[in-house]
Amino acid sequence: MTTVTYEKRDAIGIVTLRKPPHNLMDAQMLRDIADLFRTAVQDGCRCILLNSAMRHFCAGADVAKFRDGWRGPDSDELRVLIDAIENIPIPTVAAVQGAALGGGFELALWCDFIVAADTAVMGLPESSLGLIPLLGGVQRVVQRAGASRAKQITMLARRHDAKTFEKWGLVNVITSEAEIAEASLSFARQLSVGPTVALRCIKTLAQGAVGEGVAAADRQQIAINNLMWASADAKSGIEAYLTTGPGTAAFAGR
Repeated sequence: MTTVTYEKRDAIGIVTLRKPPHNLMDAQMLRDIADLFRTAVQDGCRCILLNSAMRHFCAGADVAKFRDGWRGPDSDELRVLIDAIENIPIPTVAAVQGAALGGGFELALWCDFIVAADTAVMGLPESSLGLIPLLGGVQRVVQRAGASRAKQITMLARRHDAKTFEKWGLVNVITSEAEIAEASLSFARQLSVGPTVALRCIKTLAQGAVGEGVAAADRQQIAINNLMWASADAKSGIEAYLTTGPGTAAFAGR
């Protein structure tokens, strides 16, 4: 089953998440996204729009696959995958609707801009399961919103609305749920008709200005993840979630 698709519309590469019911992320889906981002660049796209065909952008990782610990990319592959999405030489926009939680929010943070529906809910709730954000979410929230907000978001594990995250510097634009598709496409279109070389240079300078701190954290991510996987809290938290927690059904009626 194709869980991620790509189309080129004018100079915009549109990468769409299509994994029912809630775009739960696994390692292969992440690899597919990175491959299609590369395809968009090779295809001459001048901007990439990452969106969802489902009700939710991405409700997080498939927690059922965590019973035996991490089965995702190792540290080397993870860095390659993040780099293929985050440091691609053209602007990228994430259109967030519904839920963007855990790995789903981290995926949005890898993009240059986030356009969110006013009904969207976002957050990094991993600590409620005895886990930590596995894909660089802590350091990227520090980068955009500061260390205090990052600790608040990740330690308290709460979901937040788009208005709050816009105020904290994590969301760029808020639009109505009915207009998220057109508003995000319009935002991407403005970037796609801009001066390509200048935008690439701006992105390179911006990434370079803040990147070493995030890159250093990324190099530690897998080792820190391994400490977390060895904890009793992680094992009991996952088991409780899968046996008595709401699971993905919690999203069905939202």
